[in-house]
Amino acid sequence: MSEGLAELGIQSLGLDLSPGNIADLEVFLQEMGRWNRVHNLTAIEGDTNSIRLHLIDSIAVLPLMRHFLVDLDARIADLGSGGGLPAIPIAILQPGWNMTLIEAVRKKTAFLQHIRGKLKLNNIQILSERVESTALKHPAQFDAVISRAFTSLKRFLDLSLPLLKPEGLVFAMKAKRADEELQEVSMEDWRLIADQPLHIPSLTVERRLLVLSPVRKSPSLKQTP
Repeated sequence: MSEGLAELGIQSLGLDLSPGNIADLEVFLQEMGRWNRVHNLTAIEGDTNSIRLHLIDSIAVLPLMRHFLVDLDARIADLGSGGGLPAIPIAILQPGWNMTLIEAVRKKTAFLQHIRGKLKLNNIQILSERVESTALKHPAQFDAVISRAFTSLKRFLDLSLPLLKPEGLVFAMKAKRADEELQEVSMEDWRLIADQPLHIPSLTVERRLLVLSPVRKSPSLKQTP
């Protein structure tokens, strides 16, 4: 295993990574670091270790996602994918899932296209457009939606709803403001299925994964006179 990833505690996540997985994750990290110096893909600053920590943060959600997404060919949308976190690491480790990365900024989608080709990730699709446009073109087509540091929880849920299949799930990666953001969500419209603290090795700040599902209301029946 890569010494760098081992030092950051990736083994403690219990994901049973293959040598090929590790090699692909390392290539992703190297390419993101190289592109970030020129194109400012993310707000991540500093050396490779900083980017590595964000990668560990991204794949820590996988055990819970695997618990809820029992379909081996689940379709998942990553909203505001940016430099590919969490979608690219998830696509590497879960090749049966079909990942759609939605990102409106062209320099970021150029990087996503580059890394898809370099790692031969045939299970991802990249859409260079706003989320609202995707919802119009692909309504109710996804088993799940995920995002990392994209927008507020309420806004994220509003954007996710038209993309989801009837029993679809939202995976919201949140930090210390999760409770405050949950208070802004109508529990008449959404059901909180799981609120899971995430232990991120080498990272001291709080991380949580919220799993929500829309409440599908039956149409009201008109009473006959």
